[in-house]
Amino acid sequence: TVLPQELLRFNKLFKVVADSCRELQKAVKGLAVMTPDLEEVGNAFLDNKVPQLWRKAPSYPSLKPLGGYVADFLARLQFMTEWIDEGPPVVFWISGFFFTQAFLTGVKQNMARKFKVPIDKVIWNYHMQSVKSLPSAHTSMW
Repeated sequence: TVLPQELLRFNKLFKVVADSCRELQKAVKGLAVMTPDLEEVGNAFLDNKVPQLWRKAPSYPSLKPLGGYVADFLARLQFMTEWIDEGPPVVFWISGFFFTQAFLTGVKQNMARKFKVPIDKVIWNYHMQSVKSLPSAHTSMW
């Protein structure tokens, strides 16, 4: 139930990123009007900052400069793509979600339904594992 909600948010952000990059290229070539938003995107690129247009898309919280933000965005998209193509992963990248609380609540709801218990009776219990014990396919995202 969480995946479709996350995908809606990622698709919206992806559209804003792709459209602004495409329109900025046209504006630089003189094929489109350089709007204030596009000028801000271009200036942000020159300053290695994430454009405000992307942050208002809305974006997930990030303090990274532009290069790190883009790399992180691509990693998040890859995580979602693998989830769609291969099914739920063995290990979830918790901070890779737009809305982490919704994911955690969804997990609790699924658990409550599966075992037919009230959701307020479901609690979190943690077991820390070393990175060595995790499947190798999922350790590359950290």
